[in-house]
Amino acid sequence: MPEFEQTLGAGTLISIAAGAVALLLVLIIKFRIHAFVSLILVSFLTALVTGIPAGNILTTLTSAFGSTLGGVALLVGLGAMLGRLLEVSGGAQALADDLVRRFGEKRAPLALGIASLFFGFPIFFDAGLVVMLPVMFTVGRRLGGSLLLYGIPVATAFSCMHVFVPPHPGPVAAAELLGADVGLLIIVGLLVAIPTWVVAGHFFGSWIGKRIYLPVPDNVTDEQSSDDDRISLPSPGLVVALLLLPLVLIFMNTGLDFARAQEWVSKDASWFQLARTVGSTPIALLISVLVAGYVLGPMRGRDPIKVERIVDSALGPVCSVILITGAGGMFGGVLRASGIGNALSDVLADIGMPILVAGFLISTALRVAQGSATVALITAAGLVQPAVQAAGYQGIQLSAIVIAVASGSVMLSHVNDSGFWLVGRFFNMDIKTTFKTWTAMQTLVGLVGFALSGIIFWLA
Repeated sequence: MPEFEQTLGAGTLISIAAGAVALLLVLIIKFRIHAFVSLILVSFLTALVTGIPAGNILTTLTSAFGSTLGGVALLVGLGAMLGRLLEVSGGAQALADDLVRRFGEKRAPLALGIASLFFGFPIFFDAGLVVMLPVMFTVGRRLGGSLLLYGIPVATAFSCMHVFVPPHPGPVAAAELLGADVGLLIIVGLLVAIPTWVVAGHFFGSWIGKRIYLPVPDNVTDEQSSDDDRISLPSPGLVVALLLLPLVLIFMNTGLDFARAQEWVSKDASWFQLARTVGSTPIALLISVLVAGYVLGPMRGRDPIKVERIVDSALGPVCSVILITGAGGMFGGVLRASGIGNALSDVLADIGMPILVAGFLISTALRVAQGSATVALITAAGLVQPAVQAAGYQGIQLSAIVIAVASGSVMLSHVNDSGFWLVGRFFNMDIKTTFKTWTAMQTLVGLVGFALSGIIFWLA
């Protein structure tokens, strides 16, 4: 693509960016146009207004869309397959039952939360919550007390893992846009997600559960999540092993990179290149899906045709997320090509606002305005990307910036967020109670996550 020289001033470009974001919000909120279509339209209009040559617009749009999907689609798709296999096999129920037995009934909320943290790695928020509902309701009916004592730790665990830890689409997309290492981001994400859950899930859940009583719904039956009653649940040890397999492979890759940086090994060695390929996130997830498909399928007497259908059913729900992520990358590509990103970078440098803070505030504003955490995170990451690149951040600091932007994307959930209604409906809460519980919890997740990301950033 021929080189494009921008002639508009920084003030004009930032005004165009503000107008583009405002238009995006209006299209999504007022006119109810799907986020995927809205992002494509706004990207095209922004390219036109900023003066990108007409002959270059389509190339700019498609190249940014394709490059984003190349890093995101494999991770999200394979992660969804792994999660679906563990979900349908009854792995969530097996692990939760085992933890409740080990921790004791008095610590049942803690056990349920820890089980949800394990399953929050591959399983998306809404799917994970649905999987854990029968287990949570059964434990709640048996032990008594408010449903919030059990529900808040579970919902918070899935939320923390979904927003902070790959292979979930939000952190994966932000890592792709900002150039963060996925293996390192997993480590940093876990360092943030677990303490955040302790504060916003365990302690807040215990506190709010003693102040607001919600009865456990009577119309929910305790059903095994397995697709075949004749097939026994997998053992908790097997479930944990399947969850750890991709992590071990990915962490091996991160360790190899460290060894190369210390010049302990040669990067040109054939075994080194092969090991790094096996430990790359897409291949690690591919291996994990193949292993899980066998040990939870034919090895346990399940028909391979059913396994294929289970895996196939995982892709439908994530297609929308993948396409929105790609369109968000398209918007970020236009911001870069038009010079808007560089203009914003210069302004942030002039006013002295740290990039970490700017990313959090922009993401929070977008989250409050339009509800979608994914759209908020991707748009904010695209806006701060040039500033991040210009500052030359690497390694842990880059991962901390991703976490800060992700923290803003869960702040102040309210009526324009699908999660607000999902949890409110499952827990039989009215809007006022949902604000007091779900919105407060999500805001705690955002604030604690941002604080921890700042600590990690400045200590790195």
